Amino acid sequence: MTARILVAEDDVKQAGLIRIYLEREGHDVQVVGDGRSALERARGSRPDLIVLDVMMPTVDGLDVTRILRAESDVPILLLTARATEEDMLLGLDLGADDYLTKPYSPRELTARVRVLLRRARGSAATPTVFRVGELVIDTARFEVRVAGEPVVLTGKEFAILSMLAEDPGRVFTRVQIIDRVFGFDRTVLQRTVDAHVMNLRKKMGPGEYVETVYGRGYRLSDGAAER
Repeated sequence: MTARILVAEDDVKQAGLIRIYLEREGHDVQVVGDGRSALERARGSRPDLIVLDVMMPTVDGLDVTRILRAESDVPILLLTARATEEDMLLGLDLGADDYLTKPYSPRELTARVRVLLRRARGSAATPTVFRVGELVIDTARFEVRVAGEPVVLTGKEFAILSMLAEDPGRVFTRVQIIDRVFGFDRTVLQRTVDAHVMNLRKKMGPGEYVETVYGRGYRLSDGAAER
């Protein structure tokens, strides 16, 4: 599973180490040292995945994430020294697909890259449109509409909604959502899932699409579900 990967990291030693490990996996790796260069290279070379440090000169990684997410659905793995849940949620809310806190193991980084690439390619290989009432989810185009109006979601919000839409009416526990959406990151707390679901409901409006099953988890209303 080789890919074009853009690494944006201003620490030359760290960037070199990441390049070595990713190239050992067979990937084509490009490295830049600041946020502005990351934006220019991402737009020019259209990488399959971006490894993005948060603390960078010219434009920080969070702003790069926000800008790129408005332009494409390229998987973004954030590298951050900020280990609080609020900082992590901020990156995810802006559209990052995963994050690693420093210091990290290069082997864990390459494993997470594999997971993100497999997830992205699996979604691209099996495009699906889900319809529940006035809710339409197009996984190929990364689009959600409610009553014909577009709803802008982050990567994690879209992943949670798509997971629930695979089997409307089925209850997914918070642990199941963490395993599917956040991969093998056991540092993710169940209230992180609750925060994403709360944001989903705010963005989707008053329709009762995502339902809470108290003591168990969440489900998508199965009323008039189509696929």
